[in-house]
Amino acid sequence: MKLHTKDITFAAMFAALMAIGANITSFIVIGGVPITLTTFFCILAGLLLGSRLGAISMIVYTLVGFAGAPVFANFSGGIMVIAKPTFGFILSYIIVAYVTGKIVEKKPTRNIFIAASLIGMGINYFVGTNWMYVAYKYIVETPFDYSIVWSWMLAPLPKDFILSIFAGLLAYRMKGIVTQPNTTDAVNTKQVS
Repeated sequence: MKLHTKDITFAAMFAALMAIGANITSFIVIGGVPITLTTFFCILAGLLLGSRLGAISMIVYTLVGFAGAPVFANFSGGIMVIAKPTFGFILSYIIVAYVTGKIVEKKPTRNIFIAASLIGMGINYFVGTNWMYVAYKYIVETPFDYSIVWSWMLAPLPKDFILSIFAGLLAYRMKGIVTQPNTTDAVNTKQVS
């Protein structure tokens, strides 16, 4: 996959939006889960950038965090985040961006955008919550029951559900703007011909 300047800019922009979304409200923690806007931004990345570039933007976000930049929730960073119970959510962002992008690439209607957003949210919750349960049970060795860990997700669920629908509607309206052909590439192609 050849990346153009516009692609790199969009990928970097969504990596930055993830860092902002991870920390803007992360001081609110329910159970072990910080309340963030990262689900919204990773879904939006997949919907607007497509499966590959959306996933690349989430990989960039993750690698920047692994390098030590404080881009994860509660201004955390570093490779040790892998040992945290909430790492599953970070891992899920790559999958969510890829899957939501792949869904809308096949049939880009408004209803498909909304459905892709909700499927992305479901993937985020499934991967993140199951990782959190395994981490609490076997790494931290706490007696939390599976249902207790899932009950923590009830607090951010209404916010994420509404924002996922909003992401679908917003991306559907913005898709034509973001996917405009690169005018520089079009000029260069004409000059080569």
